[in-house]
Amino acid sequence: MRTGKKLTAEILSGKWDEALKKLYMDNQKIQQQKKRYVKAVASYCEIFGEMPVEIYSAPGRSEVGGNHTDHQHGRVLAASVSLDAIAVAGRVDEPLVRIQSEGYKLCEIRLDELDKKTREEGTTKGLIRGVLAGLKQQGYKMGGFCAYITSDVLSGSGLSSSAAFETLIGTVVSGLYNHAEIPAVTIAQTGRYAENVYFGKPSGLMDQMACAIGGMVYIDFENEEKPQVEKIDADFEKAGLTLCIVDTKGSHAGLTHEYAQIPVEMKQIAAHFGKNVLREVEEKDFYAALPVLCKESGDRAVLRAIHFFAEDERVVKEVNALRAGDWNRFLKLVKESGDSSYKYLQNVYVSRDTVSEPVAIALAVSERALADKGVCRVHGGGFAGTIQAFVKEAAVLDYKNAMEAVFGADSCHVLKIRRYGGIRVIG
Repeated sequence: MRTGKKLTAEILSGKWDEALKKLYMDNQKIQQQKKRYVKAVASYCEIFGEMPVEIYSAPGRSEVGGNHTDHQHGRVLAASVSLDAIAVAGRVDEPLVRIQSEGYKLCEIRLDELDKKTREEGTTKGLIRGVLAGLKQQGYKMGGFCAYITSDVLSGSGLSSSAAFETLIGTVVSGLYNHAEIPAVTIAQTGRYAENVYFGKPSGLMDQMACAIGGMVYIDFENEEKPQVEKIDADFEKAGLTLCIVDTKGSHAGLTHEYAQIPVEMKQIAAHFGKNVLREVEEKDFYAALPVLCKESGDRAVLRAIHFFAEDERVVKEVNALRAGDWNRFLKLVKESGDSSYKYLQNVYVSRDTVSEPVAIALAVSERALADKGVCRVHGGGFAGTIQAFVKEAAVLDYKNAMEAVFGADSCHVLKIRRYGGIRVIG
């Protein structure tokens, strides 16, 4: 560990430039990241004092395939992206964790008080307490620390700012007290535990897994306790494709029920067959029972199950296309995935709101702007927030301009797929 002053001097001198280039993969943004890191160290020292510190990073994630399949123990294809949350962190002797996130109130949590507190549901403090409790329950070493966190993972963007935050806390505990040896899968599972139990939000495991592991990852959740994880070697830059995320500025406020209904309705279908999740149901048995299911669970639940079965198989096809370097096939499958989410999963707009449909507008504008130069689809949970597009390199600037003409400056984010998940950058 280095003191804040020494660490700042090293960053400014260029000592850590290579580490930053490997992490962010954009030489033009290294100076910007150095300024960001130096500012974060200065903020830490101002709040907590001058002491030995380390710097950690956890990325946002982009779901590429498997829209709303993870909570049914399905298969997903996801990628970590070049936007991240970073933490300047240092040990303290007392059993107290103090975390200051930029723009938020200081959170203080005693390590001998890690039981769930109902009043903290839906709060940052609840997430932190949940991650700490989960790791302690699994027998990992725990000690006090202070941390200053800043993030450029857009909140509500579908890039999973909450999963990046949870991964970051777990990675800090791993680095400071466990020789950076807590497995990425364990950190991901602990983050999901914190979100489900302490934060009170029903969710699958894809977000945390993609943030914790990093790169392009194929994950099979058939055994959720021991998911199968495979990194996929896919060079999008070599293929001349760029990942763009467009923020439609639509609010997620009041949409928790809409998100929750998707797994609820899918599980209603599974329950007809005496199963817990759709992954356990045979597709042929589902289609044979269609008339009864429509009466029993309703048409929307049936349509969402239709999406699951097709999407779960589509992920495998996407992975095979990437392995074969068949980019045209991959793009066709991404478009099919988006069409299925729109028509069957029905998470592009809220049916009770006929006034605000920004995601649908973004998809319509994208299809017109892209033509044969890329594909687009709803991104993440849906209903509001963002869309995703894979754009041919020569068309990126025109696409960005077209989207920002509708949704405002800096609404189209041109990203890179990052190789690393949660990581100690400077130790």
